[in-house]
This record gives sequence, structure tokens and C-alpha cells, in this order.
Amino acid sequence: MVPDNFKPVSGANNVMVGMKAAVIGAGIGGIAAAVRLAAKGFAVTVYEKNPTPGGKVSELRSGGYRFDTGPSLFTLPGLTEDLFTLCGERMADTIPYRRLGVNCKYFFPEGGDFTFYHAREQLWAEMNRAAIADPESVFRRLDRAAEVYEMSAPVFLFSNFHRLSNFNTPPYRNIARKLHKLDFMRTMHGANRRDFTDARLIKIFDRYATYNGSDPYRAPATLNMISYLENNIGAFFPEKGMYSIVEGLYGLAKRQGVGFRFGEEVKRIITDGRKAVGVATDRGEERYDIIVSDVDVKYLARCLLDRHPLKKRLGRSRPSSSALIFYWQVEREYPQLELHNILFASDYKKEFDAIFKKDDISDDNTVYIFVSSKAVPGDAPRGCENWFVMINVPSDTGQEWDEIITRVRRNIIRKIDRTLSTDIEKHITGEHIASPLTIEHTTSSAGGALYGAASNSALSAFLRHPNVLGTMENLYFTGGSVHPGGGIPLCLASASIVCDEISAKTDGNG
Repeated sequence: MVPDNFKPVSGANNVMVGMKAAVIGAGIGGIAAAVRLAAKGFAVTVYEKNPTPGGKVSELRSGGYRFDTGPSLFTLPGLTEDLFTLCGERMADTIPYRRLGVNCKYFFPEGGDFTFYHAREQLWAEMNRAAIADPESVFRRLDRAAEVYEMSAPVFLFSNFHRLSNFNTPPYRNIARKLHKLDFMRTMHGANRRDFTDARLIKIFDRYATYNGSDPYRAPATLNMISYLENNIGAFFPEKGMYSIVEGLYGLAKRQGVGFRFGEEVKRIITDGRKAVGVATDRGEERYDIIVSDVDVKYLARCLLDRHPLKKRLGRSRPSSSALIFYWQVEREYPQLELHNILFASDYKKEFDAIFKKDDISDDNTVYIFVSSKAVPGDAPRGCENWFVMINVPSDTGQEWDEIITRVRRNIIRKIDRTLSTDIEKHITGEHIASPLTIEHTTSSAGGALYGAASNSALSAFLRHPNVLGTMENLYFTGGSVHPGGGIPLCLASASIVCDEISAKTDGNG
């Protein structure tokens, strides 16, 4: 659940009529920040280099098929609901969604499968069917994940812990007394190996490191709380697909008077001493009272802002993983698949070592298959399915991607054929491909990294780029490359944090 202290900014009593705000980037974080600022009375303009909103949350239409091209899991829908409530609307009227009964279906290299149901009764029955060793360990883990989440989320996800004054608030004092429960001195895999005797469960819970582009063999065990969002609160899905979240928020922003300038790329943030005072595009310069950046911070430090104080630190940070994605038009239905599916690699550690130690891709990869037509029948023609087939890969460092794509595609098809007893190549009638190169080109994410910096150490959360710089006034940061992290829920949280900081400053309390 969303912590009690996470509230939408109030638009009724603190309006800033006459003040202008620019938002650079129309990703989820940028649109959410624009909505919140408009609700406070700012005149908001969003600059987006692409012709459509969404950033990494996008869609592709081809030959009667529709694909969500980015994030495919919807968690913490209350954060999206807050934006509509703030504006006096109901989210259900614009973005209807439902809780999934099946969170994910897993297929193992040694054979067999396991369906992770949301309902505990069904989950218990499935664990018995699959002969999972010590099934009680799953519920113990989920209960512990809930405790860690409830304790840590107000600090690490829903507030600006770079602001020193926050350390004297109850959530911070509470977590200081219970630091040992965060388990940040062990790795995620180390904790999972201790808590589970079944190797299949270790893999299932190790995979949550990939939710922020990290390595379970190095990421802190604190990140095991991620499983709480999907398995305790639940995995959700919009009735019209993931891109309907962007469409809904874009419409909400427009109704609040937010202006969008698509196809207009910001080339420079104009500064005056230690103040950000405007933006420059090919169409000229414009002055603003507040500037919110929703672009990758490495790109911003390199291209948009002179003398970024954290530029060297950003350059040294290890990027998160990227993705290689095949969008397949499949002229057949596969009833053995669910909406979300994982085909595990035989050697999970080898796969992550290749990504994070060698900037390479192993020959046996864990494959994620997302089939949105399972939930949105109109996303594929009758009797067909739209497959989003993804593996985790390193960010771009100059690899030979054409060769890698050919090799990886061949290996993926072999794994799918073996797992599903099929000949998938015969049923693929159309294909589109996304790689770190295309991701960087369309989103300006350095190297195509999906989540900014990886969270592969106990200090990762503290080293993540803050939402505001003490050395640059009027400039704020939202989106997946800054605190608290990547993914739709955390981008929405970053937008709320930014607007709280702006409120504190403009109300005279900063």
C-alpha cells in the first residue's frame, strides 16, 4: 500500500498563478509533474523531442497488431489514482484496470512450470502441484517483504532523503532503530539462498533485481521488498493496455491547461549564475520560474547543463541493464502462456556475470514473454497473439549489436521451441526489434540503460541522483534515472517529491 504520509500536493490553497514552469520530457514522470504543477496554478509547458508522449512507455501498431513497447507491469495503481483525485476526477473513468489473478508463469530449464497466483489459496495449491519444497517459506518471505516495505517506503521511495530536515521525521527515526531488518549487508541472492531450499524459488525471487536493472548476486537484499508490490498488493493491468496510462495522464494534463510542444527538443538549460532561468530549443529561448527535467541525468549533464556538479560521479556510475526486445506478430494462439511469462536460463549467475562483468550476453538467457492480447483481445487478430519477447542485456558500450541480435534471436527461438514444444519461427508473420541503440536514440537514455544507474551495492540508494541540487536553484529532476528509481510507480513518486520540494520553496519554507 501507499504510505499514509504520501499525499497529493494541494492545488486549492497554494496556487502560483502567473509563475511559469517548463518540463523537459513527456515521460510518465514529466507528465505527472506537469499535472501536479498545473494543479498548483503554474502555467506549464512540456517539451518533448518525440512526436508523442510517454518516453519509455510507448506503443507500436503494425498489421492489425498493437504492442506495448516498454513497461508491461502495472503496480501501485493508487499513485496514478492520486493524480486524478488531485484534479477532481476518477481514474476509473479514463484508465479502467483490473487486478490479475496470475502474476506470472515460470518455465524451468529442467522441465516443469509454476504459476504464481495472487490469491494465497491458489498459490498454496500450485506449490503442492509443483512439489515446491517448504512452501511455507514463500509466505514467510512475503510477510517479511511487507514489513520491510512498510518501514522503508516512506524513507526510500516517497520522500526526499537528500533533504537533511527529513531525518528528524518519524519515518526516518523509526527506520534508524530497525536498520538491521533492511538486510542491506547481504545480497539479494544470498538472502534467497538462505530462505529457500527449492532452487526454483531462489530463481523466482532473484529475478526481482531485474525490476530496476540490477544483479541479484550483488544488489542488496533490501530489494527483496520489491516482491511485496507484485505478490502482496498485486499485479494489475489496464483494460486497454499499458499505453492507455500515458494516454490517460496526457489527457488529464491537457484538461489542466498544460501545453505540450512535441518535436521540440531542449538543447540547453539556460542558467544565470546558480539559477536555472530558461530553456533553449532550435526555435529560440524562453524564460521560466521553475524547470523540471524528466530526461536521463547522464544525458542532461553531458548535453544540457554546463558545470553539472555531479557529472564526474554520474560518469563513474555503473549503468543498469538494457533490453533486447523482439515484437512478434504470431499467427497462432498458445493457451499454455499467461499474460506474463518467464523462461529461465540454466545458469542464472552466468547470465548476470555476462551482463555486468563482461558487457556481453550469454548463450542461454532468461526470456520474458509478454502477451498483452491475453488481456486486451483487440491487440491481435482473432486466433493470433502479439508477443513481446525480451532478454536483459548490458547497456551499449560499442558491442556489435547486429551480430548479437542474430545470435540471441536464434538462441531464444531454440529455448521457446524446446519449452513450448513448438516451431515458433513458422508462426511469426512480422517482427520489430528494439535494442540498447534504439532505446538510447528514442529516449536519450545513456547507453540505452533502462533505469539509470544499477543498484548493485548497499549504498546505491544514497548515490542515486537527487531530485534537487543544492548548487542550482529552480531546477528539479524526475523520472527513472533519479531518486527513487525506474518503473512507472517510482517515476510517479519522483514527480510528487519534486512538487513537494517546489511547494516548500515557493511557499517560503524551502
